Amino acid sequence: MALELKPNLKLTQKLMITPQLKQAIRLLQLSRLELRDTLHAEMEQNPMLEEVQPVQEESGNPEALSATEEAQEPDNQEVTRKVEGEGADSIGEVNWNDYANNFDADLSFAHETPPADAPSQFDFISARPGLADHLHWQLMLLQLNGQDRKVTQFIIGNLDQHGYLELSLSEIAAACDCTEEEASGALRLVQSLDPVGVGARDLRECLLLQLDHEDREDALATAIVDRYMSLLESRNYARLAKELGAPLARVHEAVDHIRTLNPYPGNEYDNGQTRYVEPDVYVFKIEGQFVIQLNEEGLPHLRLSEDYLKLLGNRNARPPQSRAFLQENKRNAQWIIKSVEQRQRTLYRVVESLLKFQREFFEKGPLYMKPLVLREVADDIGMHESTISRVTANKYVHTPQGIYDLRYFFNSAVTNSDGSTVGAEAIKTRIRQIINAEDPAKPLSDTRIAEMLAKEDIEVARRTVAKYRELMKILPVQQRRAVTVREKAVT
Repeated sequence: MALELKPNLKLTQKLMITPQLKQAIRLLQLSRLELRDTLHAEMEQNPMLEEVQPVQEESGNPEALSATEEAQEPDNQEVTRKVEGEGADSIGEVNWNDYANNFDADLSFAHETPPADAPSQFDFISARPGLADHLHWQLMLLQLNGQDRKVTQFIIGNLDQHGYLELSLSEIAAACDCTEEEASGALRLVQSLDPVGVGARDLRECLLLQLDHEDREDALATAIVDRYMSLLESRNYARLAKELGAPLARVHEAVDHIRTLNPYPGNEYDNGQTRYVEPDVYVFKIEGQFVIQLNEEGLPHLRLSEDYLKLLGNRNARPPQSRAFLQENKRNAQWIIKSVEQRQRTLYRVVESLLKFQREFFEKGPLYMKPLVLREVADDIGMHESTISRVTANKYVHTPQGIYDLRYFFNSAVTNSDGSTVGAEAIKTRIRQIINAEDPAKPLSDTRIAEMLAKEDIEVARRTVAKYRELMKILPVQQRRAVTVREKAVT
């Protein structure tokens, strides 16, 4: 059979993702703040989009306003005559020093001379220096050669927010084209700066730097940090006393001294701004009924520009190129407005479905969270599972129980022997409650917690308790154990 090329006509159906559809999908997963910035950017690029300005209502009676103006007319005329009487030459007589933005005696009613240590206006407008700025300022006071300054600046630039160095000496030497001895010397120089402990590569080195810097010499505390960090982390003080050959009371004193050290020296100079969560949806309980309200504060209400629509309607007013440009922007503007409305409608329906499935949570709290997956919500509102995943990303809801991520309401199920299911978030909440109520001197093990949950008809294994505890960043039983007064009294 010979191979040959010939045309073949075939009719098929397939989904084409157009740029407009990509934009609609992208708008679904944007948070409210990101959506606001995106809409403002679209308004700057698309002349057919404009924001609907709120109509300001006129207050007061117009006739009463005219009467007020007539009553004040003599005074206004007097002021007008006074101003008109002043010539243009009088401008030169103004003392412009009175308007200078200085922190001086003009701010005082008594016109007193400010003290020498009075704050400057720059104290109110300058940004708070961070850890790198503080360290660079100290390096400026030292007379360093070019190579040392280059390496120390490289080390400072690679410190994390806590002040720790995440690079090895070999990596520093390779990046700065120097020897490891020179890198080690530059690192010791950085570690000698304030705050004490900065530039350490792990917790052990950070604590040792602080112990070496102190005036008081505590050889026992230094030995514990240097050689027995694992025993210190597990709070095995009896084993520490045996290994060091020291009384148990003396070990407790050294541990108390170590507790006074700062494990995160760089946090003091953290200049990062706190980012507050602004919910995208509000769920209020009013007279026993839950009410859903979308948070549209700050979002521009868009519409098509009436002026450009008039130009587009007049066929003889503009050349064909201008009309094509306006037509294209009109289609884009209509699609953006439609996509935003669809996004808001989908978000409302998703929260409404969550309220249906997790009503007990909204009523009583996280302990009553039920198992839920994206598929259940998608089937409930008649949408695809991927759409639910996008619309719940990076969004928060304000509930009577607090502010939660929308993804928080989707959790897996743990099946008991009788076939009943319990939500994973409900189990985590119960584990946290049990640990918070435990005796600090006798903390509960994971096995004991699992036994307590079994009495409440929640059948989970010990390793499941350990996994949930680690996800909630709760320490194991050895590290949660507190030191009792009786132990400190033992010698």
